[in-house]
Amino acid sequence: MPRLFTIALFASAGLIVLLVIPVGFVGGTRIVDSIDIEWPPAEVFDYVTTPGNWPRWHPASLKVAGAIDHPLAPGEKVIEDFLITRRTGRALWTVVERDRPRRWTIEGHVEGGGEGTVCYLLRPQNHGTRFVREFVYQRANLFIAALDALYVRGRIAAESTEALRRLKAELEKSPR
Repeated sequence: MPRLFTIALFASAGLIVLLVIPVGFVGGTRIVDSIDIEWPPAEVFDYVTTPGNWPRWHPASLKVAGAIDHPLAPGEKVIEDFLITRRTGRALWTVVERDRPRRWTIEGHVEGGGEGTVCYLLRPQNHGTRFVREFVYQRANLFIAALDALYVRGRIAAESTEALRRLKAELEKSPR
């Protein structure tokens, strides 16, 4: 019986370690998608950097508030209510970089913990734009990192791919 107790004690301690050890040394999860859109880069840039448009094309974006009616500049902030992998949350996004029409980067902090960065890269491509969306998010501990590898990352990657498909459909059906 003492041996069983010792094994249970070590297993519990191992689980606690997985729950609390930060994974900063491991880095974040990086998801990159790209798509060609038959619109000029400046017009795509203005559309995707205007938060009021996000719920029209990104399946995770439920609602935005704050500065949402124009392409955001560095320092501007927006609040986004989101649904990712069946989990709702709220993030405060701050623009940290803007090089119209080539690059735009925002950093987000989720209520209750979590952070991420979204970067849009645009370049002329044939008769339109090659649009690249990069999402990098941090994992809080080894347990969350394992959950991310097993389930979360795949769902977020699928949502990102769907977002770009919707963006292309939304823009190309609309007159410029």
